[in-house]
Amino acid sequence: MKKYVLVIASFILLSSLYAQVSVQVLVSDKKISMRGLSVVSNKIVWVSGSNGTVGKSIDGGTNWTWMTVKGYEKTDFRDIEAFDAKTAIIMGIAEPAYILRTTDGGQSWTKVFENETKGMFLDAMAFWNEMSGIVVGDPINDKMFIGRTFDGGKTWRTIPDGNLPVVEKGEACFASSGTNVAPLSLSEAVFVTGGTKSRLFIRDKKIDLPIIQGKETTGANSVAVKKVKKKHTIIVVGGDFTTADSTTQNCCITNDDGATFTAPKEAPHGYRSCVTYLKKSSWITCGLNGVDYSTDDGVTWKLISNTGFHVCRKAKKGDAVFFAGNGKIGKLVYAR
Repeated sequence: MKKYVLVIASFILLSSLYAQVSVQVLVSDKKISMRGLSVVSNKIVWVSGSNGTVGKSIDGGTNWTWMTVKGYEKTDFRDIEAFDAKTAIIMGIAEPAYILRTTDGGQSWTKVFENETKGMFLDAMAFWNEMSGIVVGDPINDKMFIGRTFDGGKTWRTIPDGNLPVVEKGEACFASSGTNVAPLSLSEAVFVTGGTKSRLFIRDKKIDLPIIQGKETTGANSVAVKKVKKKHTIIVVGGDFTTADSTTQNCCITNDDGATFTAPKEAPHGYRSCVTYLKKSSWITCGLNGVDYSTDDGVTWKLISNTGFHVCRKAKKGDAVFFAGNGKIGKLVYAR
């Protein structure tokens, strides 16, 4: 009897935890696709997207300032990294690919990187701190593009050709949320690929992922890392973006840097383009058909919203969580 009481009590506690979170839509009328999102603090939030658009809030998402970057009105800025209300870096994806930087809150932008190589397509950026960052792009001549900055994005340099990871035909990254690359340690990053082949790239290893793959619309879209001392929990999400409701092989978890993987007991409820670690054992993931929340390191996922978003990010300095998607911006709300 005590065993069953304990199980029931645990179920009630878990259900109440999920019931305490929801998604509040803050913006719903923008006629752009937003895939870039950087949450500096509980107050300062930046977004970027199509048609050269950048948005900024300094009051936690209540009010927004919108700007179109002059000279880049047709550029799709699919990732953004911000450090405060004045300083941010945006990534324009393709032919030519650009990285721009502002230090005056978006009033003016300086071009700090340009690549006109045929086939150039940038996918995502990640930063370890305000100085050190990485950008990854789709393969050219079967080698992934990787660039690094060590001065806060003022200058970028490409990794030597001989050190660039070689991939298979049809294997690339998805520029779906700016999160297919993530810091792993103080000096290392991990990234994931999709398409005909979906793999986890960590150090000098290429590790096959138990994620649906084989078509150019399938594979891993996002990776997030939880670091506790020297141990990592890495969660990868993806799927097939042409079947938004499918839960087939859309998420996997590793606690030993890819030596072994487990699948969730209850998977996210569809294709997912972004996953983010929050705190303790809590994670958030989003996609075209909604948002899922986990309180047990990804073992079970509960659908908390049917509103679709491309990207979800937690504040670097704070606990606020924001979302961005097609014309929409949302915020995670904790019931009190």
